[in-house]
Amino acid sequence: MTRIHLPGIVAMAAIVVASNILVQFLFGNWLTWGAFTYPLAFLVTDLMNRLYGAQAARRVVAVGFAVGVVCSLIGTQIMGEFGPLVTLRIAIGSGLAFLTAQLVDIAVFNRLREGSWWRAPLASTLVGSSLDTAIFFTIAFSGALTFLEPTNDVSWAGEAVPLLGLGPVAPLWVSLAVADWMVKLSLAILALIPFRVILRRLRPNLA
Repeated sequence: MTRIHLPGIVAMAAIVVASNILVQFLFGNWLTWGAFTYPLAFLVTDLMNRLYGAQAARRVVAVGFAVGVVCSLIGTQIMGEFGPLVTLRIAIGSGLAFLTAQLVDIAVFNRLREGSWWRAPLASTLVGSSLDTAIFFTIAFSGALTFLEPTNDVSWAGEAVPLLGLGPVAPLWVSLAVADWMVKLSLAILALIPFRVILRRLRPNLA
């Protein structure tokens, strides 16, 4: 780890901390404000991968994971209206989702890095984001995994409601997951703009 990696490390840590705070605040019926900051972690990972290689990207991801674990530990000690802000299932889900999604993002990016400049960041972020959403919401809220934390009542998440208020009936947590996934996909496309701009300024030969 060298000083040239420091901006990526700081950016990743800031995104993880901000997302852990903002996830406590609702945005509409299906989202939290954290849904809009967390996807930026994929932008940081992809930039580090393109600029300094996969190993540097993995190191930044490791730092982000460590910061996330600390945030989860702190969250378990803060009591909210319905109990700890971070439950065991949420802690497991967020940690596993982050680590899996980011490492897969790096792997996909590497497979496509020799193609058009936009293919690797777009494809890797779409795949990683989809994995992240599926892993987190399934572990954190699916009724099939109540054995992970029997004392944590997540029956509210299993309430049958129209998907996003409009579609077929599904558990509430599925609507939350789909809304989160849609935000991630939208931001994956928008993130191509700062990805291109930053690369042109730092490494014109790579842009």
